[in-house]
Amino acid sequence: VYRGSVKDFQGFDANQDAEALYNAMKGFGSDKEAILDLITSRSNKQRVEICQAYKSLYGKDLIADLKYELTGKFERLIVSLMRPPAYGDAKEIKDAISGVGTDEKCLIEILASRTNQEIHDLVAAYKDAYERDLEADIVGDTSGHFKKMLVVLLQGAREEDDVVSEDLVEQDAKDLLEAGELKWGTDEAQFIYILGRRSRQHLRLVFDEYLKIAGKPIERSIRGELSGDFEKLMLAVVKCIRSTAEYFAERLYKAMKGLGTRDNTLIRIMVSRSEIDMLDIREVFRTKYDKSLYNMIKEDTSGEYKKALLKLCGGDDDAAGEFFPEAAQVAYRMWELSAVKVELRGTVQPAGDFNDDGDAQVLRKAMKGLGTDEGAIIEVVTKRSNAQRQQILKAYKAHYGRDLMADLKSELSGSLAKLILGLMLTPAQYDAKQLRKAVEGAGTDESVLIEIMATRNNQEIRAINEAYQEAYHKSLEDDLSSDTSGHFKRILVSLALGNRDEGPENQTQAHEDAKKLADVSSNDSSDSLETRFLSILCTRSYAHLRRVFQEFIKMTNHDVEHAIKKRMSGDVRDAFVAIVRSVKNKPAFFADKLYKSMKGAGTDERTLTRIMISRSEIDLFNIRGEFIDLFDKSLHHMIEKDTSGDYRKALLALCGGED
Repeated sequence: VYRGSVKDFQGFDANQDAEALYNAMKGFGSDKEAILDLITSRSNKQRVEICQAYKSLYGKDLIADLKYELTGKFERLIVSLMRPPAYGDAKEIKDAISGVGTDEKCLIEILASRTNQEIHDLVAAYKDAYERDLEADIVGDTSGHFKKMLVVLLQGAREEDDVVSEDLVEQDAKDLLEAGELKWGTDEAQFIYILGRRSRQHLRLVFDEYLKIAGKPIERSIRGELSGDFEKLMLAVVKCIRSTAEYFAERLYKAMKGLGTRDNTLIRIMVSRSEIDMLDIREVFRTKYDKSLYNMIKEDTSGEYKKALLKLCGGDDDAAGEFFPEAAQVAYRMWELSAVKVELRGTVQPAGDFNDDGDAQVLRKAMKGLGTDEGAIIEVVTKRSNAQRQQILKAYKAHYGRDLMADLKSELSGSLAKLILGLMLTPAQYDAKQLRKAVEGAGTDESVLIEIMATRNNQEIRAINEAYQEAYHKSLEDDLSSDTSGHFKRILVSLALGNRDEGPENQTQAHEDAKKLADVSSNDSSDSLETRFLSILCTRSYAHLRRVFQEFIKMTNHDVEHAIKKRMSGDVRDAFVAIVRSVKNKPAFFADKLYKSMKGAGTDERTLTRIMISRSEIDLFNIRGEFIDLFDKSLHHMIEKDTSGDYRKALLALCGGED
């Protein structure tokens, strides 16, 4: 099935189009609208014919005339569209290695994503256009393992056999593990050989097997074992093996997000993928970023340049509101990965040489007399487990007859005080306090209610209920009921029971549950959409829900999260989405919340503090891994950049390391 956004123009006449372009550029000024309308609605093959007809009719070079008449980004885009794909790639690579410095990102993008045939065509086009050998030029402009992998990719010799040997899959996964994680140093040659030569189908299975035996995705191992441009190249190869459309969706998003636009990247991808997989890229973009590619281009560009890009994009998926096979495949793969058991690890471990009385003395000394030694307090509190902190509280009281919490409250202030005091509470006490703050006073902080209630397991929920009753002399359920309403209240009350099933998946039941979630035709008010989602999402085990979500994708070609966002709104939507994301990948859910708490102007310190405290002994190490996978920067780096003083020092101690 053709998945490009640009197709052959029906009723095409090369001479007629050549004449139209000549008239658009004749005389004073040029009709840019006519030029962009014509060129963006013709296929590349047709544009090549127009170039030939233009030369025959007028004895002039069409590309030279377009360069003369047009300017800036619009000129670059239109001229790029006129070149055959292989010559377009050759020009991009020539520009990337010419002059001072090398555009490694361009080399990586092109060589990591092209098929064998496309590589062969590129090499031939480069030779024809520049009378030079592409491999020799790249070897002369790069170095080390980066150069070696580029040379391997330049051979266009990746295996294309779809018949896969299970034994070889297992062996390759084992060899990659032994070449990296299990080896002192790294055997880069093994990574180059396997990732540069094996077929796409084979490597997808190798990556799945690697996740099972290593307990982490291959991307995370590459980040840990390799570095620099070589690391970036290998990550790009892995991403393209998994899904070329997802790789380009991510490249396009990064080209436009934040201040400024990377126009060279935007032009190169929009041109090169317009007749290959632009529809797939659009679908994945909409799924991953909750925004259509069309709308992001519209917001980020202007003038004729914008109009031409939007024509290449070919449509607005926000307006269509659809979900497509490529996006479904990406979603399904993510669900499959989430089903693989990964060991959860906190960043705070019990201190090996723990002495509760000694720690109590250190803390007393840090607060005694004039001034406070915040560094000493941070060192003790952040380097002890919660159970050890409870022992310190008792030892402090026994030794000095004083309440350590009261002393800390009087000596510390601001964000640091909230962080240290939060760490001194038990996890259940801390969650109970956060929930109480969310419901007391004017207004309700629904986001806190959702975050805590949607992510805690049965045991944690029951402990929170006890701590809440003890601290506030009323039940959590009563407070949730009196402070919320409608379906949102029913969701929270159901979760507050701490009565989620904990058994394994049931394939037959999962299929029936998926059917209930997918049914939009029911007119029975007692069986509303929200009621059906509540009865399944709030009661079934995580293992079972993962199977339900996979069945849902197979049944509807939609991801369940997409369906929730399309069919619900407000707090109900947010609560169900949080449950789905928690089931799918809880560390990724918290990584996303941490990123949002620090991105942009200002910092949401309440969210940052709450998550760093509550996850520090559960899965903060895993959250760090998801954070760098999702946002290409470490949690440690973002905390360091976004916070300051003793608060930053304490957060970094909890973070537990730079990735």
